[in-house]
Amino acid sequence: MSVPPFADLRERLKSRRAALAAAYLKKPAVSLYLTRHADLVDGVLTEICGRLGLPDSFCLVAVGGFGRGELFPGSDVDLLLLLPHEPSAEQQTTLENWVRACWDVGLEIGHSVRTINVCIAEAEADITVETNLLEARFLWGNRPLFMEFESAFQTHFDAQHFFDGKLAEQRARHTRFDDSAYKLEPNLKDSPGGLRDLHTIHWLAQACGITGGWNGLACAGLLTQSEARRIAHAERTLAALRIHLHLLAKRRDDRLAFDYQTELAERLGFAATAHKRAGERLMQDYYRAAKLIQRANDILIQSLRVRLFPVNAPPQPIDADFQLRANLLEACDPDLFERQPDALLRIFIVYAQHPELAGFEPTTLRALWRGSIHIDAAFRHNPAHCALFMTLLRQPAGITRALRAMHRYGLLARYIPAFGRIVGQMQHDLFHIYTVDEHILMVLRNVRRFTVPALAHEFPLASHLILSFDKPELLYLAALFHDIAKGRGGDHSELGMADARRFCRQHGLDKPDSELVAWLVGMHLVMSRTSQKEDTSDPEVIAAFAARVGDSRRLTALYLLTVADIRGTSPTVWNAWKGKLLEDLYHATQARLAGSNLAMDNIAAKQAEARIKLALYGLPNTAADALWQHLDARYFVRYDVRDIAWQARMLWRRTTSPQAVVQARLSPVGEGIQVLVYTPDHPDLFARICGFFARIQYTILEAKIHTTQHGYALDSFQVMDLANRGIHYHDFLSYVEHELARDLDPARPMQAAPRGRLSRHQRHHPYPATVRLEADAQGRGYMLSITCADRGGLLFAVAEILMRRDVSVYAAKIDTLGERVEDTFLIRGEALLTPANRQALENEVLGVLQ
Repeated sequence: MSVPPFADLRERLKSRRAALAAAYLKKPAVSLYLTRHADLVDGVLTEICGRLGLPDSFCLVAVGGFGRGELFPGSDVDLLLLLPHEPSAEQQTTLENWVRACWDVGLEIGHSVRTINVCIAEAEADITVETNLLEARFLWGNRPLFMEFESAFQTHFDAQHFFDGKLAEQRARHTRFDDSAYKLEPNLKDSPGGLRDLHTIHWLAQACGITGGWNGLACAGLLTQSEARRIAHAERTLAALRIHLHLLAKRRDDRLAFDYQTELAERLGFAATAHKRAGERLMQDYYRAAKLIQRANDILIQSLRVRLFPVNAPPQPIDADFQLRANLLEACDPDLFERQPDALLRIFIVYAQHPELAGFEPTTLRALWRGSIHIDAAFRHNPAHCALFMTLLRQPAGITRALRAMHRYGLLARYIPAFGRIVGQMQHDLFHIYTVDEHILMVLRNVRRFTVPALAHEFPLASHLILSFDKPELLYLAALFHDIAKGRGGDHSELGMADARRFCRQHGLDKPDSELVAWLVGMHLVMSRTSQKEDTSDPEVIAAFAARVGDSRRLTALYLLTVADIRGTSPTVWNAWKGKLLEDLYHATQARLAGSNLAMDNIAAKQAEARIKLALYGLPNTAADALWQHLDARYFVRYDVRDIAWQARMLWRRTTSPQAVVQARLSPVGEGIQVLVYTPDHPDLFARICGFFARIQYTILEAKIHTTQHGYALDSFQVMDLANRGIHYHDFLSYVEHELARDLDPARPMQAAPRGRLSRHQRHHPYPATVRLEADAQGRGYMLSITCADRGGLLFAVAEILMRRDVSVYAAKIDTLGERVEDTFLIRGEALLTPANRQALENEVLGVLQ
């Protein structure tokens, strides 16, 4: 049996790569691994060229990342075969054999075969080619040809065109990742704050004639040696992660996927703590490195731009210390922050006051970064500095932009140390998609949006309320502190209250204002929980909530913060139904605080208004009587006038129908559909309805279950397509009415709903399932509360258990938060009378959730 001609090279490459990996895992040294791996491949390529007798008039050139003399475990080997002329037929065959040999040996090459003229033409047409050639490195063959290529490349290289092209390329790349470095599964190479951002700095520095890496930039006066070391450390952090990721995946994979985060954390020495998983600590380390890289990218690219495109425009004075130059904010004196540290805050007030500013002048930006070390305990406790920070929060516009800039350049974390501790802290709770610091700034932005008249259509009630709120800066402080204590253990709301109260007192707020901010931080979850988990049509629920709120000012502030907070968790968590629940709770509580009880006092008024609505459809004044005679007062308390009139109209002359009546309409809240089910009651009714919606992949948001005095179920469901599949609703409503009515026929066997699978996020960051069963405070039965990771068929599985145990559902609120559900059921039944039965029910429900 013949031995393949390159078997020895293949074995040498394989064994030495394994030895490099083993040595790295034993004693990680990033630069050593990357250069030795590149050297190994250099040698193998050189030997292949010699064995195949590649013409010595050819030149083999390393380009791209390989041209830098670095090679990650799974990276392609980027090569250019430089030819003095177009290859002959015989040379073409030799080239094909060379390519085949590279792959046979085990090298995954990305290659091109070009003459010098073709290289120059391709570089002028494609900036990716130009960038690869910028890092060309001679490997083998015709060195004079390589030198001729280098000379021609430099002659044709247009630095300004290259600079503009790379910036456009970076902007497009960042856009692909939503301009966020804080993805749950970031790309180590291409995400904002990734290695590619550092490469871009080096390429643009080369365009400006600066070489030598970070030390070269320091020698050019663009960095201090200390800053160069910090950036180099961040680069090593990401490079080490990428090496480990390639070795773990056994291929090129630059996405820091959930599947790898835990094992990578263990390999890199991150241990779990009492409050953080090892993977969460790894990711926080990554996010902080990415943030530093973003900051360096901002500052250095602007500095390099000024070198390549000098700005000759005369400055326009703003005040004694700041001026406008080429649409950028500039300190008049480069040493301003050293002489007057209070300017570290004043500059952001000026930035907020001038929306025409596109950013900061590079020299000023570098001075800001360096001057941030002056923000220490003494700086923070200086009353003048505290007054400046509050002045910033009281600006009529530009607050979000200014605080985001403070955060981006590291000053906000210095000024509020508690904020610094949550920078880059991920929240694996299945519904927050941002790190804690990004979420906080998102919430602050949302509160600010309520103040913009042009955006009043988004949240009319919130926009109306904030206009009359006397001190909106208190809302901004509450937004800054509402999640600031996450990750410390214990109740972050309570811990955050102490931080907020201390900060407010230090910044000169009087006691009532300080207590309002602290109270908002402590209560920031209560309004959403009440609206989404409790029966807000119940006067006792409203009374209890009103007692906790205390007064109208607090209610308004809490409503505004709650809406902003929910919207700031994830684009998918907020929906119109949640908005309606909060608005209804706000109005009911406001009425209660004003001394009225809208629910119980206005049943007669509701009925009278419903009759008027029915008359608009030509129905007689007595049209609703046949239905209403079988309904108790609680029905009229639970439903608003629109629903009462609609249900009466749909059931006119059908109140004793032996078949199920199903009616559907577009939900009045603006999203999803509302479904009315009216049928003789039977034990498996709720399970059948849940199964139907699970099979068509619609999520039930709320179920109101009412049993009439003559034994009929009158149930109302709010359902929504959370996948946003763009369904044609006219046809879909007819489908629901027909198919659900058929499924509710007791003579037909109940169809099971398929059980969905957990997502990768849920598998790798499991969320603990909890079940709680306790007596309802109003004596109406028992409250069953479940919290777990969401998946298809979950609600049907719970409903099936309740059906088997002969437990009926009186009301249900289904709260889907991203990939997490928090569902609450008001249930009744003989099976709930003994503690043993209740415990058995809890255990069985918990079993299907896990």
